[in-house]
Amino acid sequence: MYRYSESIARLIEALNKLPSIGQRSAERIVFYLLKADPIEVEKLSRAVIDIKTKIKACSICNNITESDPCNICSNPKRTSDEICVVEQPNDIISIEKTNEFRGRYHILLGAISPLDGISPDDLKIKQLVERIEKEKVKEIIIATNPNSEGEATAIYLSKILKPLKVKITRLAQGLPMGANLEYVDDITMTKALEGRREF
Repeated sequence: MYRYSESIARLIEALNKLPSIGQRSAERIVFYLLKADPIEVEKLSRAVIDIKTKIKACSICNNITESDPCNICSNPKRTSDEICVVEQPNDIISIEKTNEFRGRYHILLGAISPLDGISPDDLKIKQLVERIEKEKVKEIIIATNPNSEGEATAIYLSKILKPLKVKITRLAQGLPMGANLEYVDDITMTKALEGRREF
């Protein structure tokens, strides 16, 4: 039986661990890289190393950034009285594409999921409460994913935040149940922002 050389097999195995990359896709990528210009391969490897060495979490909102605070938190044109709460940094991209939201964000870095061992204490909820008190926030828009974990997180947040006398809204239910925000198209996201309801 034919076997790849050790370096090829190691790279195939590493690529195979990436989301949506199966064995065949990993093999195709490796053979593409073997034929590619060495300078391009070096640029790719440098870019991968850079995201592990240069990217950090924003100390205010937990967004991924090279500078702290991130470009949204440090932007004086963004209003600080509205905070949109999302699960992950990539959820921000879907909302930003609409050009509708001019407030700031708070990333929880997950959602409540007892089956996966994720409790409210594992999320950045305490930091959110501190921000609301410190920044004189008027509205919290809960934009967790429309699935069971996202709904559980939204309900928990509304109970925790109600005593803070802040308006709490939830994105409108135009979003498909069970979907992730990063896959929602711009028009649906715009309508969900416009039609948000009080929680």
